[in-house]
Amino acid sequence: MIGDYNLRGNRPDQVAAAGVARTFQNLELFSAMTTIDNLLLGRHLKMRSSLLQVLLLGFKRSAAAKEEIAHRRKVEEIIEFLEIEAYRDMPVGALPYGTQKLVELGRALALEPKLLLLDEPAAGLNNEERQDMIFWIKDIRDELGISIIVIEHNMQLVKDISDRIVAVNFGKKIAEGSVQEVLQHEEVIQAYLGEAVE
Repeated sequence: MIGDYNLRGNRPDQVAAAGVARTFQNLELFSAMTTIDNLLLGRHLKMRSSLLQVLLLGFKRSAAAKEEIAHRRKVEEIIEFLEIEAYRDMPVGALPYGTQKLVELGRALALEPKLLLLDEPAAGLNNEERQDMIFWIKDIRDELGISIIVIEHNMQLVKDISDRIVAVNFGKKIAEGSVQEVLQHEEVIQAYLGEAVE
């Protein structure tokens, strides 16, 4: 549920329109497109002008032109927020993997979500990139006020960013609570950690 809206059984576009955005464990970017164009795709549900309006009125005088400027302005804010200005006009396929993860995060933010779902945001990242991802997730939560649900196996990342944890083992919930409660739970230790986390 998002507010009074039940997400269950709805199409992905309906879930996105309700304010839910996500990233993927395996990158789902358009590698031949630039960073800015990938982020603009994240705005697609916010775009109101139709192709017919553009054709009838001409692009420069149309509401579509004003709308395009507003969408680009929002995307530029995200680029600045994630500090990826140097990659703005580069095809994302040419970017390092860690930077591509930030571009995908930026595309999700372009939807202006109420809830952000992150699927394995640290997968494939080195230690420095993982620390940067922790920083961005905290900033998204604290500065942008977006609620975040993270699916992650890296216990250090989970410990560093979480207010509340639900631990699942083979599809069964085995613990729920504060970070300390869950990381000290016997079944969680057996399933994930092998030993207690201090």
